[in-house]
Order: sequence, then C-alpha cells, then structure tokens
Amino acid sequence: MSQTRDEQSINEQMQTEDDLGELLQIRREKLFKLQQEGNNPYEITKYHPTHYSQYILENFDEMEGEEVTLAGRIMSKRIMGKASFVHILDAKGQIQSYVQINELGKEAYETFKTYDIGDIIGISGEVFRTKKGEISIKAKEITLLSKSLQPLPEKWHGLKDPDLRYRQRYVDLIVNPDVRQTFVLRSKILQAIRRYLDDRGFLEVETPVLHNSAGGAAARPFITHHNTLNLDMYLRIATELHLKRLVVGGFDKVYEIGRIFRNEGMSIKHNPEFTSIELYQAFADYHDIMDLTEDLVSTVAKKVLGTDVVTYQGEEIHLAAPWKRITMIDAVKEYTGVDFASFQTDEEARQAARDAGFHIEGKPSWGEVLNLLFEEKVEEHLVQPTFIMDYPIEVSPLAKKKKDDPRLTERFEFFITRREFGNAFSELNDPIDQKERFMEQARQRAAGNEEAEMMDEDFVNALEVGMPPTGGLGIGIDRLVMLLTDSYSIRDVILFPTMKPKDQ
Repeated sequence: MSQTRDEQSINEQMQTEDDLGELLQIRREKLFKLQQEGNNPYEITKYHPTHYSQYILENFDEMEGEEVTLAGRIMSKRIMGKASFVHILDAKGQIQSYVQINELGKEAYETFKTYDIGDIIGISGEVFRTKKGEISIKAKEITLLSKSLQPLPEKWHGLKDPDLRYRQRYVDLIVNPDVRQTFVLRSKILQAIRRYLDDRGFLEVETPVLHNSAGGAAARPFITHHNTLNLDMYLRIATELHLKRLVVGGFDKVYEIGRIFRNEGMSIKHNPEFTSIELYQAFADYHDIMDLTEDLVSTVAKKVLGTDVVTYQGEEIHLAAPWKRITMIDAVKEYTGVDFASFQTDEEARQAARDAGFHIEGKPSWGEVLNLLFEEKVEEHLVQPTFIMDYPIEVSPLAKKKKDDPRLTERFEFFITRREFGNAFSELNDPIDQKERFMEQARQRAAGNEEAEMMDEDFVNALEVGMPPTGGLGIGIDRLVMLLTDSYSIRDVILFPTMKPKDQ
C-alpha cells in the first residue's frame, strides 16, 4: 500500500535525524582518534595569522609568491587523490587553498583528508594563482585549531528558517555572507554617527540602566529587584531625564548610544530590547534639531553607503535635505479632510471625527483625537522623509508648549517608509509646568494607563536649579540600520533578538 504524504514526510524526517546522528558520532570519533594520537585541537591556545583573505585577494600583484599564514573555517573541500582544494572563511571573506601530498607530506596529508567542513584550521603557504585563475594559497603546513562537532547547513540551501537563524546567529553568520555584511554595516553606521556628533562638539556619556522610576517615554517598563537595598527598580525606557540633568550640570552638547528596554509586544518593528541614540543641545530649539537630524541621517548614509538615495523593500528613498516639514494638524487635514484648527472644544473634535467615520470611545480630548486620526490615517502615507511637527500636549509631557497655541508643543517626529524613526522636542525647562504634567501623568497611571510617565522629583529639582533652552532628539538605531541595509525585520539587524524559549 502506498504511503500518505504525511507518512512519507515523517519517514524522511526520521531518516534525516538518523543521518545527522551518524554524522555527529563520526565527528566525535574523529576527535577521539586525534586526542588518542596526542593531537587534541582544543589544547592549542593561540595561532598567529599574518593576513586576512580579503587583503590577499585585493593585493595579489604585490603578494604573489609571498609566504603567508591564515586561519579560518573550512567551507568546502574537494579531495582529488594526491591533491585537494579547500576554501576557508575568515573574518574578512573566503580564499582557496591548494593542498598537495608532496608539499604537506603523506602523514599530514592523510590527516588533512579527515578534516570536516566547519573545522577551523590554520594554513601557512605561498600566494599564487591557479591555472583556472583563482587566487589561492599553496599549503605547506596545515594545523587543526578547533574541531566542529556539528555539521553546517547544506551548502546550496543554507540556513533559511528565520526562527533558527535568529536562535543560532553564530551559524547564520557563518553560512550567510549577506548577514555578516549587515552587521558590518551596522557597526559602520554607529561609527559614522559618533564621528558626526564628535566633530560637532558633542560629548558621549553613559547614564544608568537601572532607574528608581521609569521616565522619559510612554512605555511599560521591565521591573527588577535590588536585594541589598530591598528595592524594586526599572530597566530604563529612555535615557532622556539623566541626559537633561547633565545639561543642567553645564554640558551644552551630550549624547548617549545605548540599550533601552520596554516591556511591550514584538513585531517586525519592535524588540523589547533595542538601541537608541539621544542627544541634547543647549540654546537650541526643535527647528535646530530638525536641521541636525536631516543632515545627520543623510551624512551617515553617504559615509557608509556612498549615497543618500537608498532602496527599501523596493521603494526609492531620498535622504538628502531638505525634508518635508508639516504640522500634525495640516497633515491630518491633508489626508482626512478634518481641520482641527477650527475646533474649540473636545466635543467638537470628537464629533468631527465621528462624522468622518472614526470610532471614538470614551471622551478623549481635542489633542488625543488629533493624535488618533494621525496615527490611523496619516502615518501610512509618509514614505519619503517627513517631519511631523507640533504634537498635542496630552501626548508630549516633556516638550515645551507653543506660544501661540498652548494645546500644542514644540515637538516633532520624523517618518520614513511609513515608520517613525525619531522623536524630538524643544525641551520643557519650566519646573512648575513639568511637575504639573508629571502629576497629570500620575493620575492617568492611577487610572490604569501603564505607559504614563512616573513622577521624578529629582528631575523636577534639577529643572529648579535651572536648565537652559534645549533641543533634544532620540533616534531608533535599529530602524535606521534596517533602512540603510534594506532589512525587512528588526530581528535582521539585532545580533541576538529576544526569542521565546524553544520548548514554549
């Protein structure tokens, strides 16, 4: 009787597992044999490579005939009697080695033939070009530096399952060169950001990760406990309040790049642990920060990629200044037809939203309704870099009020590819106003809003000491890296993203 498709799949899986178990056993037997012969690779403590593969490949004309030593992982191997070819992967790329029994000696050559794909070896030899034109190393000595007991994914199919790639990033980096390149670019992006700010007089600082109160953003925090102090503490949800304390202390330009923790959902845009940069510049307002933002992003793109025109998921994005600047009121009017500038009361705003087809629950204020319509109907249109300005005070507890309309604040967020990338204010430096807003946030928190700001008495005290007019900015580094590397998910740009345990 013929097998069903499910039965065939199960049998194939069992066969694969049996084969894998046999491969694992064979590799362990090879290791045991080496150890019995006194050649335990794990006893080697160091090795001295003289070059990386990339340098040899890029400088062959001057390197031809030179003696070099490299170290890397075996990625492919072809045994052809008394001569073999092997490709090794080091930190900079891959290079071929030509291995002959006459050069290596019979015993060493026979030992080399037992090495597996994934093993880490050292090769000393001469740089040359094969008859087929491939730059290679003619091996004179090969040393096994580490035995791989786990087989790498099959060459042509590689490691494709996203869940497994994120869980075993170490294998992902070995077999997927494009993944390696993404994280090389991430490092270069961070270097370029630092260089940009350092060249403009900003000071990089470090502030605490453990906070007595979670402030600086609307987010639910992670809670931990300090045993010695018998005190609950929070992993920071922002660096803002400590950095502004430093502005009070006399540092006119400061920034911090660091990890932020928010106890929220996960998606292609969100990871509970992520990287942000926050910067603060005394004697500047949010218009100055807009100028800085568009110049920073376009400069970093040109420095890292050589261009400020990038393609993200098939859409061409132009990062060169100037970016579009539009108020939230005008953006909502443009895309919904609802003009919030014409409403004087909360009920007028609610009714206008209902008339436009929006479902309004409870009794949100004028500013809350404005923000709701923006999030639901405007963000999806913001593909090219756009500054959305003048947010309602209800959703901006740390921003300075606008002089001509106290319902609004001098705040902007910037959007690219329909996503928010950064948030900035003319910082609120009025301690009385700040305390009142903290108290309002506390009332919201008591009413069940877990993302409302917590009261921070010491920060209010710092403002009472006196903070100069200041512009501040926060940018999500991971989203910026996603944009500049054309990565679909935030997990593709975080080396070790948060994952649910495999058994759950």
